Amino acid sequence: MANDFHPSASPDHFWMPFTANRQFKASPRLLESAEGLYYTASDGRKILDGTAGLWCCNAGHGRREISEAVSRQIAKMDFAPTFQMGHPLPFELAEKLSTISPEGLDRVFFTNSGSESVDTALKVALAYQRAIGQGTRTRLIGRELAYHGVGFGGISVGGMPNNRRAFGALLPGVDHLPHTLDLQRNAFSKGLPQYGVEKADELERLVTLHGAENIAAVIVEPMSGSAGVILPPLGYLQRLREITARHGILLIFDEVITGFGRVGEPFAAQRWGVTPDILTCAKGLTNGAIPMGAVFVADKLFEAFMTGPESAIEFFHGYTYSGHPVACAAALATQEIYQRENLFQKAIELESYWQDALFSLKDLPNVTDIRTVGLVAGVQFAMHADGVGKRGYEVFRECFENGLMVRASGDTIALSPALIIEKPQIDTMIAQFADGIRQAG
Repeated sequence: MANDFHPSASPDHFWMPFTANRQFKASPRLLESAEGLYYTASDGRKILDGTAGLWCCNAGHGRREISEAVSRQIAKMDFAPTFQMGHPLPFELAEKLSTISPEGLDRVFFTNSGSESVDTALKVALAYQRAIGQGTRTRLIGRELAYHGVGFGGISVGGMPNNRRAFGALLPGVDHLPHTLDLQRNAFSKGLPQYGVEKADELERLVTLHGAENIAAVIVEPMSGSAGVILPPLGYLQRLREITARHGILLIFDEVITGFGRVGEPFAAQRWGVTPDILTCAKGLTNGAIPMGAVFVADKLFEAFMTGPESAIEFFHGYTYSGHPVACAAALATQEIYQRENLFQKAIELESYWQDALFSLKDLPNVTDIRTVGLVAGVQFAMHADGVGKRGYEVFRECFENGLMVRASGDTIALSPALIIEKPQIDTMIAQFADGIRQAG
């Protein structure tokens, strides 16, 4: 077990996020360095990273191009404001990103995380509807089991109960579509599930209930990651796009996880041929090296704000660190790696091999479903007698002991390796994963 805290450091003071703190501190798992596809734990063991950090290190760890770009920039200029001031890098980065964004989403607003990106997108949607004279459109529609970060906007439209129940009143006027996880009809589907497109039609019911004139936007993850890799049924995203467009409702894609090649193509919107009005991203934007997020906005939305006196601030929103120079340097270096190594196509090239490797686990103990697309997978397990999450945690723990880092979400284990992975490393990962499943029983 990798459990050596620094001699001068106590585990008592760090309140860890999304962690069972007492459990962890009694038996910690500490990582000390990273290179390529591997972490090194504090006990010296190599740990194969099956999660790209936390869905973010898509180009692998320890990329010298990124660290050198960060070092050069922080020595040259550590910080510059972007409120009524500017510096060249966010303009350069926004232009670079516009070359890979879905067609028509050419305006970029910079944030510092996926949570901030979501809250920004929701504010853009509400302010846009008011700007075009549709001020009654104040309702937002999310989806059950969705994860949209931890801001009050994100948890309001999100649909994971544990993320919501402790925080009292959330944003008013929010409703939710049903989730698309259907194990009865779609368990062990290869590729996108066949059944469930009709669940998009629930949006028509909400339109009838609330009135289209009162709904500003619908936000969904093209693929729900944190809920356990829930894939969109065939035709589902297209149906949502058709309904929202017909009723003048904005469609927001949260691509914090799916962005930058995870399911193939720069974004899931391009992989599945559906262009939203607003798209959020973070994580892979800088390969996880520096916190940063971005929101892509359709040209027509941006232009709706560019009215009134030229000296007036058009959108009263932003962050101290929007377009931070060091984050921009990391993002620019990251995008160069993605382009040079053609990593946005890697998930498509390895998709069939990855799928076959994961489906070889189908008959192992307690496996109830396997879901894969691109270079992401969710393996769901039967609930333990002791309750939800017990079995998922045991598989996660056994895998780590075997030298593999996976991510547990309830009783689903998610895998999302860096896009630099090759077939031999996939084989190693699946063998270690299989051992962890057997040992967890």
